[in-house]
Amino acid sequence: MEEEEKKSNTTKTSTAENSSRSVSFLQAFFVHIICGLGLAIALWVAHDLYSINLVSDPSRTLRLIWMVESSIVILLYSWFRMDPEQCSYLKAVGRGMLALLVGALLNATGAIVLGAPVGIQYFPKTINWSLLMSSFTFVPAASVFGSSWSHWQRVFAHTKPVESLEYMICMPAHGAIIGAWFGAWPMPLDWERPWQEWPICVTYGAMTGYLVGTVVSLGFVLVHCGRQHLKGD
Repeated sequence: MEEEEKKSNTTKTSTAENSSRSVSFLQAFFVHIICGLGLAIALWVAHDLYSINLVSDPSRTLRLIWMVESSIVILLYSWFRMDPEQCSYLKAVGRGMLALLVGALLNATGAIVLGAPVGIQYFPKTINWSLLMSSFTFVPAASVFGSSWSHWQRVFAHTKPVESLEYMICMPAHGAIIGAWFGAWPMPLDWERPWQEWPICVTYGAMTGYLVGTVVSLGFVLVHCGRQHLKGD
C-alpha cells in the first residue's frame, strides 16, 4: 500500500510539473510575436525618437534594445515558470533579472575569447551587446527553469527539448548564437564598411538568428501539440 501511494504521489507530482510547462501553439505564437515586436519597437524608437541606429551609435542603440527586449522576455516567460506552486511570479522575475547579468558576463567572456576587440572604447559596446545576447539565451531559461540543472542540460548541452516550452526556449537561443557567429564573418574583411565594426554585424546576425529560431520553434511546437492531441484521442 505504501509503495502504491508513493507511486501515486510521484505520478501526481510529475503530472503537475508537466501541466505547468504545457504551452499551446497559440500561446507560443503570441509570446514570440510580442518578443519580435519588442525588437521592432526598440529599433523604431532608436531611429525615430533618438535619431540613432546600430551604425551611428551602437552602444546607445544596443542599450535601448536590450532594455526593452529583456523586460518583455522576463515578464512573459515568468508566467510559464516550471514550479508555480513553489515559485511565485515575482521570484521568477527576479531569476530572470539575475540571469540577465550572469548571462551577460558569460557572453562577454565568450566573445572576447573568440576574438572580440578589447579596449576602453569597446567596453560599452561589448557590455550592451552581451546584455542583449543574455536576453535571447539565458533569461528565458532562468525565468522558466530556475536552477533545474536537468532542464538546462537537456535544452542547451544536449539540444533535446521534449516540451513545447522547451522548444520555445531552445530554438531562439541557438538561433541567436548561430546568427551572431555568422554575423562575425564580415568583420575581418577589408571592405572598410561602417557596419563591419564590432558589434554591429554580429548584432544584426544575432537578431536575425533569434527571429528565425522563433519561427522554427513554432513549427516544432505545432508538431508537438499535434502529437499530444493524437495521443489524447
